[in-house]
Amino acid sequence: MFNDTRVIPAALRGWRQQRGGGEGRIAVAVNLDQVLSDGLWTVLARPTRRLKQGDRIEFGSGLEAAVVERAGGRFVFEFNRSGDEFRERIEEVGQVPLPPYIAGRRQPDEQDRLDYQTTFASRPGAVAAPTASLHFDDWLLDRLRKGGVESSAVTLHVGAGTFLPIRHEVISSHDMHAEWGEISSNAADEINGARKSGKRIIAVGTTALRLVETAARDGEVRPWQGDTSLFIRPGYEFYVDGLITNFHLPKSTLIVLVAAFVGLEQTRRIYRTAV
Repeated sequence: MFNDTRVIPAALRGWRQQRGGGEGRIAVAVNLDQVLSDGLWTVLARPTRRLKQGDRIEFGSGLEAAVVERAGGRFVFEFNRSGDEFRERIEEVGQVPLPPYIAGRRQPDEQDRLDYQTTFASRPGAVAAPTASLHFDDWLLDRLRKGGVESSAVTLHVGAGTFLPIRHEVISSHDMHAEWGEISSNAADEINGARKSGKRIIAVGTTALRLVETAARDGEVRPWQGDTSLFIRPGYEFYVDGLITNFHLPKSTLIVLVAAFVGLEQTRRIYRTAV
């Protein structure tokens, strides 16, 4: 199973006008997180303390947003553009939202718009790439098909919350972020058919795995659409048989998922070997 989501240029740089008619502007860095409705998004924004409800942020090319509310560590922004017009504006002013471990080393460039997409990315909406799928190109996919490996596409629009660390000593206290996903009837039939014929179900990436586990009930995958905030922790019983994934940062929900899948000690052994 592959995640066919497509990354949008979700990293925006804007300016907040001084309150009370003062001169000067304050730079604001914004990362789109999740769409709530057309034009309404949850976002991560810095500097956090300088933003208040009612503030207006200008991004250029006629794109503006009003701060509607603060929701935990995120904000809700209402943009003055929606639909295709919104997508056109962020293509003009936005940048690829590179992961912190890349963005901390260099600035984004135009080539990132191609490189930070999977070969089969087709449904715009993610603010981060399903990075395990970046290892698959057309040549490899063709080799897999010729080798009898079947594949299905599911969609999970990866949110910025995937980069947020767990800050609690007890992981069950972590407030898991939500991400929108969809498994079509056709994809569900393909996955269930493979399972019934005795084939292994392998998820490429933690995003595809989370989505399928969200939709799996009583030994089969159901067609599904909506937001999932499933937090997979040790002790979880999996529907999926295999997982292809990258290495993950300490204190992340992703490394907790891996530990749940292969066991904590095995996870430690894998990372020690890599180091």
